[in-house]
Amino acid sequence: MSNASEPVSVHILDREYTVGVEAGERASLMAAAKLLDLKMREVRGGNRMAAVDRVAVLAALNLAHELQQLRDANSARERELARAIEDLNHRLDRALGS
Repeated sequence: MSNASEPVSVHILDREYTVGVEAGERASLMAAAKLLDLKMREVRGGNRMAAVDRVAVLAALNLAHELQQLRDANSARERELARAIEDLNHRLDRALGS
């Protein structure tokens, strides 16, 4: 079965965009478009005259910042897990008399 791209229309800040997406990624794209629309509306607030490009950049910056925070937290958890595994390996080695 082929993963051919199909056109999907999304609405972001009252504008329609058509994007090509693989069938299995449609739901994820729709969720991403909804999140971006919400972030852009949040940034724009009550100022309907705000330039769309500025709103888009600020929304993208906010989303990128959230992503970076999640990556940082994930890296910290990975380091913590690696230390815990290393500690358990040392304990096993001592228990087995190695």
